Amino acid sequence: MNRERSITTSLTAVLLLACASPAALADEDSGLYLGGGYGKFGIEFDDIDDEIGDFDFDDSDSAYKLFAGWRFSPYVAGELAYLNLGSPSEAFDDGTNVGRVEANIDGFAPYVVGTLPLGIFELFAKVGYLFYNVDVDFDLNDLELGDSDNDEAFVYGVGAGLVVFDHLNVRLEYEKFEISNTDNADAFWLTAAWRF
Repeated sequence: MNRERSITTSLTAVLLLACASPAALADEDSGLYLGGGYGKFGIEFDDIDDEIGDFDFDDSDSAYKLFAGWRFSPYVAGELAYLNLGSPSEAFDDGTNVGRVEANIDGFAPYVVGTLPLGIFELFAKVGYLFYNVDVDFDLNDLELGDSDNDEAFVYGVGAGLVVFDHLNVRLEYEKFEISNTDNADAFWLTAAWRF
């Protein structure tokens, strides 16, 4: 009787573990992640024609981002990021006006992220929309001027990642920003996220 009960208990335990394993695996493939990253943001305007004169703007600066996301599966995630794109600046001298222009850009971006898992390696692509604020400071012939604006821009990117310790996702990423009136705006990132 005890032997039959022991066999029944063992079989029940094996069945419960077998049923629980797919659920546990599913949980590992979905859920919350939090992360941050450091990068380099570059922006370029060609032949700006303004009251301060004609000049080109082409500079880059250090940038950082903080983000949170939810993996719906190993292949699809939703993400929300805060991006601080630094303060690119450019000096100009058109013969009449001498000065410097600096742009401080930051904002929030929701993304959809598609991932192709390859063991501990991953390839991914993402699309999103950046809702940003830009503060522009002009130092024109020792006269300080400024302007501020809110706008939005389509964002897309690609990258590759590596999963270590089963939870830490380290990624290299390239992003392109379709910021209005710019000829080019992009960023390279090194990020890390912890998957809970």
